[in-house]
Amino acid sequence: MSTLFYRKLKVNNSYQFDLRRKRLKSHSPTRICAFTLIELLVVIAIIAILAAILFPVFAQAREQGRKTVCLSNVKQSALAIRMYTQDYDEGYPNTNDPYLFAGKRWRWCAMPYLGIGQKEKGNFNADGTPAILICPSDIISAQKFDSTSYGYSAAFYHTPEQTNQMHFGDLLNNAGGFMCVTQTEAAVAYPSQKVLIAEWLNSHQFGSGGRIGYWGTGYVKPATPGAHRWEGGRVYALADGHAKFVQAARIHPSADDCPDIHLTVDGIAGRDID
Repeated sequence: MSTLFYRKLKVNNSYQFDLRRKRLKSHSPTRICAFTLIELLVVIAIIAILAAILFPVFAQAREQGRKTVCLSNVKQSALAIRMYTQDYDEGYPNTNDPYLFAGKRWRWCAMPYLGIGQKEKGNFNADGTPAILICPSDIISAQKFDSTSYGYSAAFYHTPEQTNQMHFGDLLNNAGGFMCVTQTEAAVAYPSQKVLIAEWLNSHQFGSGGRIGYWGTGYVKPATPGAHRWEGGRVYALADGHAKFVQAARIHPSADDCPDIHLTVDGIAGRDID
C-alpha cells in the first residue's frame, strides 16, 4: 500500500508542478523582437552606399542600350542611301537643295527605303515612341529639328574642290552660292573612312557645353566656330555601310577647325576618320 501511495503522490506532485509552470508561463510578459536605433541606422547606411554604387551602373547600362539603338538607326539609314544609289545610277541623293544635309531635308529621299513612307512626322511609331530617324538619347531634335537626329554629309553633293573652298556659313546660308553636284559611289576614295550619315548632336557623350553640334556653342557665321565643339562623341555610319561611335577628337578637322564631316578636307575624296 505504501508503495502505491507514494507513486500516486509522486504523479500528483508532478502534475501540480507542470500545471503551475504552465500558469506562470501564460502570465509572463511576451518578449518583442525589434531593431535598435543603431541597427536601423546601419541598415540605412548600407542601402545608401549600395544605391550610390549601383545607380550609375544602371544608368550606364541604359545609355549603352540607347547607343546600340542609335547605331542600328544610322546603319539602316546608310543602307537606305545605298539602296537609293542603286536606283539612281550609283548617284548619291541630290535634289539641288543646298540644305539637303539637314535631317528634315535629306530624309525625304530615304524614307521610302526606310519603310516609313513619305509623310510628315513619319519619324514616330503608332504608339508615339521614336522611330528610326530619332536617337533615343536625343532630347532636342524631336522638337527642334523636325524629328530627325541624323544628318547627311554635304560632301556627297559637292565636289572635293567646292568642299575645300567652303565654310560652315556656306552650309547655313549658301553665302558662296555653291551649286549642288551629284557625287557617285565610284568617287568615294575611302568608303570605310568617309562618313555618310551621322548624329548632329553629341547626345551619348557630352561635356560642359551640353549637347552641341559640330560648330560648338556661340559660333559666328561664316567661319568662326564656338567653344566645346571638340567635346564628346557621336555615332557615325560610313560609306561602306558600317557604323560606330567615334570621339569628336578623332574626326579630321574642317577648314574651320571643327569636327564637321560636311567640310572635311578633300570632301568625298578624303577621309573623316583614320
